[in-house]
Amino acid sequence: MMILRPIQKSDYAALVTIADESGHGFTSLPNNEELLQKKIAHSVNSFTKTTSQPGDEGYLFVLEDTETGEVVGTSGIEAAVGLDDAFYHYHLSKVIHSSRTLDVYKAVDILTLCNDYTGATELCTLFLKDGYRKNCNGKLLSKARFMFIKQHQQRFAQTVIAEMRGVSDENGSSPFWQWLEEHFFSMDFPTADYLTGIGQKVFIAELMPKYPIYVNLLSKEAQAVIGQVHDNTRPAIQLLKSEGFTFNGYVDIFDAGPTVEAKVDNIATVRNAQNFSVEIGEMTGDTMVLLANDKLEDFRATVVPMAFDSRSNSLVLTQELADALHLKSGDFVTATPV
Repeated sequence: MMILRPIQKSDYAALVTIADESGHGFTSLPNNEELLQKKIAHSVNSFTKTTSQPGDEGYLFVLEDTETGEVVGTSGIEAAVGLDDAFYHYHLSKVIHSSRTLDVYKAVDILTLCNDYTGATELCTLFLKDGYRKNCNGKLLSKARFMFIKQHQQRFAQTVIAEMRGVSDENGSSPFWQWLEEHFFSMDFPTADYLTGIGQKVFIAELMPKYPIYVNLLSKEAQAVIGQVHDNTRPAIQLLKSEGFTFNGYVDIFDAGPTVEAKVDNIATVRNAQNFSVEIGEMTGDTMVLLANDKLEDFRATVVPMAFDSRSNSLVLTQELADALHLKSGDFVTATPV
């Protein structure tokens, strides 16, 4: 059984392995042992913290194969970004150059450095090991976060964003960053990406161009990847789009990958998930259903085949499944087909 749960301090070794496997461009999980330990500690504290509004909390989840005990993936939520450190994006927009006298009219794309998403909730740190990229594991890793947000909405902002990994090659080279490096920086993309991941962002404010960048002045290679995702990220962005997330012109300042956004109430899983009373018994049916309890530090979620009727007031779970979800007869479980 695949169970998503909050990360624990005992998951440190597994997180190091995932950070190593995730490769370049995975800014939220840099391969730095001290930082990973701090990230785990911060998450543990966030789950136990009492709060009525989003702040600097960071919630990190792991996906565990209960048959082997192996941690095979991660996903996370930052409650509100940019409150402690500036949170940068480029916004893609247009300016008009026109002259009635000369009968000239031209729309030109520009990239403007901004902090427009300050205070938004961010989905982050989604990674699934190669051998487990099948069945509904990816959906569980991603969609279970929406269940958690639904259960604890006071902890999150009304706007939810996700930065999607942009285009880079197997060596971590980004066409967009190559242009920036040539003209404004003297460091390669993996180095800049790593420094951001460990919280050293001062160089962005110091070296990033302050004025809008005319897109047509970039190299053709850099222009081509603006708003495009890494091949490995295509399933993730398609899933988010199916949930109601949209791209509104904001891209990453390093690899120009797109940032997508949605209002909490417009996220399909948040909108469609319902609460059911738990009954213990034998399960039947083959509808794949996402299940989650309503707990905080004991949050658990999974996807299982079962009989599902949205008009019913209850769901039948086996004792084994109820135990895995930390539920008992009479408790409430949140559920929605995937």
